[in-house]
Amino acid sequence: MKAVVITRPGGPEVLQLQDVPDPVPGPDDLLVRVRATALNRADILQRMGGYPQPGPKPAHDIPGMEYAGEVLAIGARVEGFVPGDRVMGLLAGGGYAEQVVTHYRLAMKAPTNLSWEEAGATPEVYITAHDALLQCGLVAGERVLIHAAGSGVGVAAVQIAKVLGASLVIGTAGSADKLVRAAALGLDAGVNYREQDFAEEVLKATGGRGVDVILDVIGADYWDRNMKALAQKGRMILVGLMGGNSTNANIGVLLQKRASVRGTTLRARPIEEKGMATRAFEKSVLPHIASGRIKVVVDRVYPLADAAAAQEYMAANQNFGKVVLRVGE
Repeated sequence: MKAVVITRPGGPEVLQLQDVPDPVPGPDDLLVRVRATALNRADILQRMGGYPQPGPKPAHDIPGMEYAGEVLAIGARVEGFVPGDRVMGLLAGGGYAEQVVTHYRLAMKAPTNLSWEEAGATPEVYITAHDALLQCGLVAGERVLIHAAGSGVGVAAVQIAKVLGASLVIGTAGSADKLVRAAALGLDAGVNYREQDFAEEVLKATGGRGVDVILDVIGADYWDRNMKALAQKGRMILVGLMGGNSTNANIGVLLQKRASVRGTTLRARPIEEKGMATRAFEKSVLPHIASGRIKVVVDRVYPLADAAAAQEYMAANQNFGKVVLRVGE
């Protein structure tokens, strides 16, 4: 089969389309013909040598943490799937390829209203956003701040927070256009972080109370302002570190506000935990995607052979929603 291989750590040019052996499914696996996969920040880090695929080192270093496609074959212990099913799901890696093997617990039936590109853009960011908001214990009536509201995770989190009953969803982004587009998906108030102090804007929007939940993909650069924006008994969850992982923090504010902070990652979790997150998403969020209430937003689609160009585009932070690779015709 054809796959995009990281030939060595480096820039986009190290991504090469190569012939590699077809994957072989085990007794608990699905063999899937991939129709689409989507880009994530972890793919770029993996390409640069900073975020290897968890588990045993594969024979070929192929990025890609999600997929959508058709089941070609099933293992002897697989339940609930048959060849021909339209499926999508999480991967530890390997999605930039014509075929993948995945444990059946990590697969879901793809809603018929989604194109292959939309289905391929769904699993990683929507499961991540849903899982993060659940870990924060978000309940109806609470106020939420979502950073990078135009990113894949941000677009998902805005909509999921509204479905979960958030009374006020505030989002940050680096352009007015992204905030306008996020507003069409349910964002109540937007902050252009290039022009405004988001902590001050959050306090204005909440009458000085702050937000109950913060979903942050930035990390160190936002720590002090996040603490300022957090309400009494507020909860913050870190799902990314685009702004660095080290800061001289005033941790006293955690005591003063009786606040809590936690970090999360999805890729490195054991299959059992990822399977639980998948099933929770499948039960609570996927029906809203199937009905059209929650939109899967695809910014741009590239052919598999143009993975390098796709990663360059994503790295420039111009996308709203997901960047997708189409696999085959």
